[in-house]
Amino acid sequence: MDLLYLDGQNLNLQDFIDVTRGFRKVTLSDDSKTKIDKASQLVKRYVAEEKIEYGITTGFGEFSKVYVSKEEAPKLQRNLIVSHACGIGNPLDEEISRGVMLLRINALAGGFSGARLSTIQTMIDMLNKGVHPIIPEKGSLGSSGDLAPLSHMVLVMLGKGEAIYKGERMPGDIAMKKAGIETIDLSSKEGLALINGTQVMTSIGSHVVYDSLNLFKAANLALGLTMEALNGITDAFDPATHIIRKHTGQIETAKRVLEILDGSEMTSKQGELRVQDAYSLRCAPQVHGASLDCFNFAKEKVETEMNAVTDNPIILVDEDRVISGGNFHGEPMAMVFDYLKIGIAELASISERRLERLVNPQLNNGLPAFLIENGGLNSGFMIVQYAAASLVSENKVLAHPASVDSIPSSANQEDHVSMGTIAARQAREILGNAKKVVAMELLCACQAIDLRGKKQLGKGTEIAYNLIRKKIPYRDRDDNMNEILTTIIDMVDNCEICEEVEKELFND
Repeated sequence: MDLLYLDGQNLNLQDFIDVTRGFRKVTLSDDSKTKIDKASQLVKRYVAEEKIEYGITTGFGEFSKVYVSKEEAPKLQRNLIVSHACGIGNPLDEEISRGVMLLRINALAGGFSGARLSTIQTMIDMLNKGVHPIIPEKGSLGSSGDLAPLSHMVLVMLGKGEAIYKGERMPGDIAMKKAGIETIDLSSKEGLALINGTQVMTSIGSHVVYDSLNLFKAANLALGLTMEALNGITDAFDPATHIIRKHTGQIETAKRVLEILDGSEMTSKQGELRVQDAYSLRCAPQVHGASLDCFNFAKEKVETEMNAVTDNPIILVDEDRVISGGNFHGEPMAMVFDYLKIGIAELASISERRLERLVNPQLNNGLPAFLIENGGLNSGFMIVQYAAASLVSENKVLAHPASVDSIPSSANQEDHVSMGTIAARQAREILGNAKKVVAMELLCACQAIDLRGKKQLGKGTEIAYNLIRKKIPYRDRDDNMNEILTTIIDMVDNCEICEEVEKELFND
């Protein structure tokens, strides 16, 4: 994979994933290096001239009223990091930690922050050589940026804290030594430049956005298989219906599902078996499509934030001035991630309703109760629906917006905060639940198709069915359901079903 040049302007979601999961290496563009040097020189001059500028020659937050001498300016930055490293809870996954470093490098690449090139290069070396700081998942208010978690990232740069290197957790100084990276001493403004931003929430949220777009594809496959299991009516997916409503996601969903079902002998037409299907089938393009529109909106917003300057104060080299503003505030991302939570939760919600129709003998058009032979002795897939209902219910709690809450901090100097990192973490939890629900629908739909008497399936559903049946055979009696669920959930989580169908049908 070729080297990715960072300039603070052109990072996109696929590049981001290539680095965080694919270990693509990064470097700075020559233009960025020039801008970074100019900004750090301006900071150096301001300190020498003893200008009063926030975070450079003053304390932070409520302590912005306190002047700090040029002799103590470097110590100010070191104290900032060690005092702000107050993260709580389990460490973020390594891919999230990699995303945090990548996004912070890209934010500093614009030359508006005042950090030295050598300091940024240290982060680049950590990313390229696989030194992943231990960053606790909790402790951020989402402004002033992700102060606490980002401080844990910087601790490792100083030879403190902890990191994972080659799969082993160890003290930060040892990880840096094993990787051959020199630890650093912070210069003026650098501590603040490294932690005053939205990179933790954006790293978490960007991974969720990427995975949500894949979940959308899995949900369409589950829908297609359920349509066949229940002899669903395809007329409701006719393009004529969706074009006149004009919503892009709805139109795309209907088109994709018809392509997935193309050639199926198990679906029906309007009036053949019944006049119409229940909403969970008939209105699926409207619901899945609304989620797709949500995911694409979130993708646009995270790509904007990936290339944003989220520091404070901002160094304007060409104008020879410093502005103390609020670009660290996470509200633009907090609202997006709350919206993302709803989009994901709704895919799971409608999936669970289809699953219920599959197992319920009053709703499944003649299939055995709970999709099992000799019911009563066997419980079949009864409790699969229980588990799905539990996850959907949990999602409803998690989908409550985090961004509407705010608790003042720093003696009321920071009197409105975003809670955007909480929103991103909740979106990740909802995503994990939703994957499991969609996996359960896929499992039940395949069982139902066999019980119905499998005929020719659609071009996409046939591929999905065969992949699932290679690992999970038809069940004619009760068996260890946990093992079965683990297998199908892993298949959804690894995108192996979607990737094969996309390759064959959509060339994605």
